[in-house]
Amino acid sequence: MKTAEVKDTHGIGKILDELGLSGVLPGASTGENRINTTGEILESYSPCDGALIGKVKQATKDEYEKVMQAACTAFPEWRTWPAPRRGEVVRQIGEALRKYKEPLGKLVSYEMGKSYQEGLGEVQEMIDICDFAVGLSRQLYGLAMHSERPSHRMYEQYHPLGVVGIISAFNFPVAVWAWNSMLAMVCGDVCVWKPSEKTPLTAVACQHIIAPVLKKNNVPEGVSSIIIGDYKIGELLSKDMRVPLVSATGSTRMGKKVAVAVGERLGRSLLELGGNNAIILTPHADMKMAVTAVLFGAVGTAGQRCTTTRRLIIHESIYDKMKASLEKAYKQITIGNPLDDGILMGPLIDTDAVKHYTDAIQKIKEQGGKVIYGGEVLSGEKYASGCYVVPTIAEVKNEYAIVQHETFAPILYLIKYKTIDEAIALQNGVPQGLSSSIFSNNILETEKFLSQTGSDCGIANVNIGTSGAEIGGAFGGEKETGGGRESGSDAWKNYMRRQTNTINYGTTLPLAQGIKFDIGE
Repeated sequence: MKTAEVKDTHGIGKILDELGLSGVLPGASTGENRINTTGEILESYSPCDGALIGKVKQATKDEYEKVMQAACTAFPEWRTWPAPRRGEVVRQIGEALRKYKEPLGKLVSYEMGKSYQEGLGEVQEMIDICDFAVGLSRQLYGLAMHSERPSHRMYEQYHPLGVVGIISAFNFPVAVWAWNSMLAMVCGDVCVWKPSEKTPLTAVACQHIIAPVLKKNNVPEGVSSIIIGDYKIGELLSKDMRVPLVSATGSTRMGKKVAVAVGERLGRSLLELGGNNAIILTPHADMKMAVTAVLFGAVGTAGQRCTTTRRLIIHESIYDKMKASLEKAYKQITIGNPLDDGILMGPLIDTDAVKHYTDAIQKIKEQGGKVIYGGEVLSGEKYASGCYVVPTIAEVKNEYAIVQHETFAPILYLIKYKTIDEAIALQNGVPQGLSSSIFSNNILETEKFLSQTGSDCGIANVNIGTSGAEIGGAFGGEKETGGGRESGSDAWKNYMRRQTNTINYGTTLPLAQGIKFDIGE
């Protein structure tokens, strides 16, 4: 992906200066204080044009220890701040993100490869979760219960956990950190963030943006830290007894390793892993809406979302019509530098991702499938980074091994069905369980899809696609997706410990279950 000098046609140099990303950057920070890291230099190249964006010096085990010590020192003070006061800090972080929305959104687009509008949308997600967390800071509620014993009162309350480790993926390089950290911070936790080594600069930029807010409010050093490195940093977080919760986003393979390491020390893991998401298309669907949803779901972010639409389960009576509509729509997709106007699909993250794409195309053919559109890697000066591919449509059977696997690329599988029960069985017939959708104006079909015998995914939508989750709802999935829930609803409880309290305000000591224990006078 490395190329010769590339002309800066999008003002990236100015943005890097604005976000404080010039020179070789230290790969660890405990808030406003940067740690002089001594590990190998990590170079970040844009998949858009192959240009070198910047360099970060990675952290070593010793520097990881410095970050952890700062976090552990900060927690005893931070947890005593009233939650609304912590919420005020998060509110100001949201305001800082608003100020830098455009440059940060453009950097997300350039370093990761998603369209500029999607980059702006990701920063907006960060702003939205800040707003959500501010309101939450006054609603960390408990629960009162009636006791079976006279003159007794019972209730539950929630307390901060401690140090929360956050391992994020390249496809949403900043939003997922905000989902976790803003909630954790208002809950009274401190955060240590290990971003993807494929997108280090956006992570450093976030730390630079929030550092003045932390300083202005005299937030203890170590409340929000970042540490950049390879998988070894993730292993340190997963095995560290000082980290009661590790929130990890990425592949199922990675998540299983985190779960084992955290589970061995009886810690908690919050896992957001692979998706193999399907849309069921019934004869009662609005076809125009469905085509738009499928297109955005399958091609947006070049198929590199965990909620990407990977399977389209189509009723046999409308199969040929839908296939023709999709082929026509796919021919209109513009592919190129995502910072250019009118581009709908940018590059894959790197050439390794391209290799996974081409391998998948080969396996589709070997296992009996048929590629009916796409399947090529693009070349030429416009695609010099080597990361651009043509979005692909293939006819397959659900049981093919390649279909059961999540390929992080713009490959859409078409699958035919006869009955709604068969369609739901096909939808559920993969190891993953993140997002799902049905397009139908028949209430009998949609209610069956949403019932206890319907979709087995953490997200089930009607007449919208599989991607585009709002922060107000809990986000996550079942089976090999990991079972975690982040963002809205009551996901905040993941970042706290529950405590049951019983108070005796009487003058005798009755025991539960009517037990008698009389020791006499």
